[in-house]
Amino acid sequence: MSTPIDTDVTPWWRLPILAIATSLVVGTVLLAFSWPAVTADAQHLPIGIVGAPEQIDQISDAIDEQSEGAIALTEYDDRDAAVEAIEQREVYGAIVLPVAQGEAPEVLTASAASAAVAQMLQGIATAQQQQIDAQIHATIEENLAATQERVATQIQAVIQAVIAGQTPQIPEGAAEPISIPTVTVEVTDIVPLADSDPRGTGLAAAMFPMVLGGMIGGIAVTLLVKPGGVRRVVALAIYAPVVGIVLAGILQGLYGALQGSYWLNASAIALAIAAISSTITGLAALIGPAGAGLGAAFILLVANPLSAATTPVEFIVAPWGAFGQFLPPGAAATLLRNLSYFPDADSSFSWLVLATWAAAGVALTFLDLPGKRLAAGETAAQRPLTV
Repeated sequence: MSTPIDTDVTPWWRLPILAIATSLVVGTVLLAFSWPAVTADAQHLPIGIVGAPEQIDQISDAIDEQSEGAIALTEYDDRDAAVEAIEQREVYGAIVLPVAQGEAPEVLTASAASAAVAQMLQGIATAQQQQIDAQIHATIEENLAATQERVATQIQAVIQAVIAGQTPQIPEGAAEPISIPTVTVEVTDIVPLADSDPRGTGLAAAMFPMVLGGMIGGIAVTLLVKPGGVRRVVALAIYAPVVGIVLAGILQGLYGALQGSYWLNASAIALAIAAISSTITGLAALIGPAGAGLGAAFILLVANPLSAATTPVEFIVAPWGAFGQFLPPGAAATLLRNLSYFPDADSSFSWLVLATWAAAGVALTFLDLPGKRLAAGETAAQRPLTV
């Protein structure tokens, strides 16, 4: 009696191949998530500046030398114009130079836009304060030296008069006291983070469950809803709003990570979920089950790391930071931050990006090419990855 051969046994030669392939996948995941953070280096951060032309020229040269291209200054006529630009997210902050001598400069920040940039501007304010203090100290030393020289001259004149037997002339009045001016650089946070999320960690952390929710929805609908086409679109139409309401309730109602209108935030999350989920179902409807894996990998390994949810777009190596804003996670991160803290900012681009991805994904899901191939008589054996 012959012993049956176990056809499920993995050949020995496949083991090193599986180990190498798996390690490459792990390395790719690590690179995808760590690369934006490790290579983060600010370039051309838009910062406003207000002041006289000669003042701006002087401080621009100093900032260019110190920042090495990290800051790009934009001139504004007055403080109000700079504040408006910050509230509309045209700049991350501004430097307001004094109009008259002896007045203090002011540094405007927006910690809700980026805590890292706000800290950088705080460093500029500290450097300005040190420069002002040094100038005041130098002026005091100069005045003190002049006073000491004048007093010494007067004392010498008195001594010479006494030696000559003359009546010395006593200087009338006391010496004028040396005034020490007080000039303090003021730092004003124009758009601060909410007390419920003082470090902005909740807003940044909101991105991962939203991306994960979109991926789970897209994969689940692809695997569980049969056949494709209209049924999957209806499933997405139900899933996205429900997830938007739930996530907004947790992030805003429970954690206080989101601000502003609850229903507007829920709508933004729902549209982001729809954009991510429909991308996955759309690719599955285009090339079959392999499309779901391809879509999930694209969202997780490409779109999510480039979303600029935790760092400003300008911190990601160009042109990838700007490219990330054309992808669902990047558009969603910008939109939620604007809705929470920058209602005056123009968010139409982010809404348009999410709507475009959602519409394209829904259109492909309706197309359902694998279903049409099955209806035409093609089998999985003929098209193993697409049917």
